[in-house]
Amino acid sequence: MRGRALKISAPRRLVGDLMRFSIGIPRVTVQRQMNLGALVSARAAQPQRPSWTVLFLKGYGLLSQETPELRRAYVKLPNPHFYEYPVSVASVAHEREHEGERIVLLGTIRAPERRSISDLQAMISAARSRPVHEIKEFRRALRLARLPGPVRWLLMWLGLNIARQRGRHFGTFQFSVYSGLGAESFNPLTPLTTLLNYGPIAEDGTVNVRILYDHRVMDGANVARALERFEEILNGEVAMEVNGLAQDGARPVQPARTAG
Repeated sequence: MRGRALKISAPRRLVGDLMRFSIGIPRVTVQRQMNLGALVSARAAQPQRPSWTVLFLKGYGLLSQETPELRRAYVKLPNPHFYEYPVSVASVAHEREHEGERIVLLGTIRAPERRSISDLQAMISAARSRPVHEIKEFRRALRLARLPGPVRWLLMWLGLNIARQRGRHFGTFQFSVYSGLGAESFNPLTPLTTLLNYGPIAEDGTVNVRILYDHRVMDGANVARALERFEEILNGEVAMEVNGLAQDGARPVQPARTAG
């Protein structure tokens, strides 16, 4: 059989580069089955429902605020050490159409715990709808993807191992889900300390939520306790804010979907 050779596009090269820096990380997964009934009820009561992406981002930001390990990173420059960021920075995977191809680009949101649900929704919706070249982070990523391999790898290695640059350009945690498509990923890869992931959410609020973590930075028991607290935050602080959206006259929000 004779097939055909296909050129690797710049965005696919970028995904390959991220995998290159993700493979060597000693990553472990902890999963918890949650019941988010209170949050499901609060969301269902809103005329304009905030997306699950936004609710989980807000909740994980609040969790990271009280769990310092989730804001730490293992970096190698000037020598191997942990660096703790003052706030969390979410790295969100967005699937976009670009030059006839479906691609995944990462956008960052600084301190989601300090932003309102309405503001987070507006940011996610903009990243999902604005032209790719109008978004600074997307333009920068596509420029990087067009550089020669050794140059890309050097820049990414420096970005991941210079603490301040890492937080600014890569974030402190990654968010990547397929639940809007009725599917879930069990072993996504990331070069960051943690990756937040969950499956489809049942009508009664039952959902499997998992955190994939760098074992150099924290241990499984800490992550298990963090997941328990995460469930409390989603059904507590986040649900309370959702209940207040109508009373506060929040601007309309539109659903957004992320991709891994």
